[in-house]
Amino acid sequence: MKKILLIFSAMLFVNISAQKKGKDYSDILKSKNIYEINAFLRDAHPDDPRRSVLKPRVMDMMKEYIKNAKPGDTRVKKMQDWLAMLRRRPSTKISFEELNANIRKKQIAKYQKELQADQSAIVYTPSNPQNVYIAPAASTPSVKTTAIPDTEASEFNMLMAENPVEHKNKTVKILNSLFDNDPNAKECIVMIENKSDCNIIVRIEGIGITKYRLPVPAHGDNSIVVQKGDYLFTSIVCGAQYASQKTIQKPLMVALGSSSKK
Repeated sequence: MKKILLIFSAMLFVNISAQKKGKDYSDILKSKNIYEINAFLRDAHPDDPRRSVLKPRVMDMMKEYIKNAKPGDTRVKKMQDWLAMLRRRPSTKISFEELNANIRKKQIAKYQKELQADQSAIVYTPSNPQNVYIAPAASTPSVKTTAIPDTEASEFNMLMAENPVEHKNKTVKILNSLFDNDPNAKECIVMIENKSDCNIIVRIEGIGITKYRLPVPAHGDNSIVVQKGDYLFTSIVCGAQYASQKTIQKPLMVALGSSSKK
């Protein structure tokens, strides 16, 4: 599985490219912001002369941050990772292949852990009829966020409550798919990332009676192995309808929703 989650990576590339166009680095040499300089090094042309000044500067800033950080500062690990990358490359930019390999590695570790523990490692808050929210429209910021009934609460909780045998079989199937490099395989893995504040169920409907249901906790992810083919993906994300037609011939990652709670 050389390029797992390739489609997601392509979408990510489009998003990053769009962001680049809106950045102004005209005063970057005056910057004292680690994140801003780090972003410049990722975006700038390889031959940009400002790199020779800003790369050592930001590395020194990262070292200083780590040295003075308080215990438990979650940003320290990220700074350490960036420093390690900057010691061997021009920037902290990650290629599509590296991104896909990292995601695949994390998924394998996650499901191997579940298999060893013989139980799901997913931590989630069970659904209830009152935990779906609709954010106010941008044009009416004064309107408060309103709660609406979650008609899928019972179904979500039921799908998450797999018995040990079902869970073990599913985990083995997912791991086999993650390790499978055969392009002629009849099945492949689909991973859904839920960035919203609400638990969701993603319905994957194919031709005839081929249907799958995948529960995905808020701010979490879940995976499923499906037969290759054409599918309609639908879901209700915090009260909003989602629908998309997808042809699945290779591993796929779909990211849904965005956090709306403050």
